[in-house]
Amino acid sequence: MKIQELKLKHFGKFTDKNIRIEDGVNILYGENESGKSTLHSFIKGMFFGMERGRGRASAHDAFSIYEPWENSNYYSGALKFESGGKIFRIDRNFDRYTKKAELICEDDGEQLSVADGDLEMLLAGLDSGGYENTISVGQRKVETGQSLEVKFKNYATNYYAMTDEARLSFGYAAGNCEMDLGRTLERLKEKKKALEKEIKESLLKKQAERERMEQEASYVWRDVHHLEEEFDRISAELEYRREKAAQKAENVENRRIIDELRPAKWRIHPVELILFGVIIILAFILIARPWNFLVSIIIFLACGLYVWNRMKVGKQQEKTPPELILEEITPEEEKIPLEKLVWEQTHVREELREKQIQYGNIKEQLAELDEVSEDYREYDKRRLALKLAMERLNELSGELQRQLEERLKGEASQILAYITEGKYTQLLIEDGMHLSILKEGKRISLEQLSRGTVEQVYFALRMAASKVLHEEEYPVILDDTFVYYDDMRLKKVLQWLGEHKQQVLIFTCQKREAQLLDELGILYHMEEIV
Repeated sequence: MKIQELKLKHFGKFTDKNIRIEDGVNILYGENESGKSTLHSFIKGMFFGMERGRGRASAHDAFSIYEPWENSNYYSGALKFESGGKIFRIDRNFDRYTKKAELICEDDGEQLSVADGDLEMLLAGLDSGGYENTISVGQRKVETGQSLEVKFKNYATNYYAMTDEARLSFGYAAGNCEMDLGRTLERLKEKKKALEKEIKESLLKKQAERERMEQEASYVWRDVHHLEEEFDRISAELEYRREKAAQKAENVENRRIIDELRPAKWRIHPVELILFGVIIILAFILIARPWNFLVSIIIFLACGLYVWNRMKVGKQQEKTPPELILEEITPEEEKIPLEKLVWEQTHVREELREKQIQYGNIKEQLAELDEVSEDYREYDKRRLALKLAMERLNELSGELQRQLEERLKGEASQILAYITEGKYTQLLIEDGMHLSILKEGKRISLEQLSRGTVEQVYFALRMAASKVLHEEEYPVILDDTFVYYDDMRLKKVLQWLGEHKQQVLIFTCQKREAQLLDELGILYHMEEIV
């Protein structure tokens, strides 16, 4: 990929500024505050966009720093570049209200989409982090960031040949072996978190179902207990009533005994009957006719009424105290018909049987809840698969990362040996991208080296990382990178760039780069920034 032209419509101090970029070495010369860093930031913004920060951070972010000095509502620009033998132009409007990005192939007029990843495809996967840690060096930013280590982990993962089953489990199509370690691990963590959430919800649902069933079981058990008591009561009553029926023959004898217990007495005394008869006869004899008949009849009727009343009173007082005691101790249940008791017993027995069956079913369901279900076996299987996948991914990517670091170390050591004229030939790269130099069998940390040598070490690391990580060659963009270089160091770096890079952009406030290139006989294009 090569940059061909920068068009700063409204960006920072520039308005309608066009800069042509040639193949080979390009020197963009300008005094301090001429806008070199603005151009450097413009290139990055055109490729990767610029987002406005939030809160206090927005006052010092790149978006705010490079807002147009004039016509801030027209915050925009364009960049023309070559990729795959075709010329493309990307136009961006950075304004917060009309933000947009357009990508066009100028050879055939095809409209491409930045949002759909067409620009990322043209840049062969180069992202902002890789750009800042390899091909682009800002002012006093020669040291690489921690994201370079992450890039190597991701790159190692991209070469990890997974099985189709593993790819499908991660959501990738079969045959596709490209992955991003960070995103893949994050996705695995999300899957694990989602699985744990699913398990938790399942457990809560299972617990709620258990509580519901236990409550239902308690209700059914209470009904069973009550029905058992009712059945026992009715059974006892029926047994008692049957025993009473068996003794029915003895009841007559009991009645006879009760009659014998009744004291002998007259309801109407014989003297009273004789007296009534004498009165009727005397009335018939003594009273003159025909009134004697009438008076006799009246006296007879009165005596008859008296006798009838006396007989009635006798019947009411017929029951003796023993009879009353027997009546009082007879249970109320004995008054219920025997047939009804038998029906109630049958009905309660059926209801009790149904409740016992229902209670047994609930107990079986509760026992099944205690058993490990097929769903939980599947949960364990998936959880184990995720764990093994994460461990395997880290293990294999770590191994390949070590291999890539060996390659990186070899490439960087070659570059360092070239630009230091063999003074330092072996660069050591340890965990966390911790760098040191091996000289005559002695390890020398960067803290023991001069600033100029440290700059050379990081330059070699960046160029080596660019070669290892990127299949396509990109322009090298250097913004006042050689401040700490002496002429000899700078000459060797420029010579290496001229021999190994197709396009180099050097932003500088000095003219010694041009002088040294002239001495080396390396052609260059110079653009003065004013």
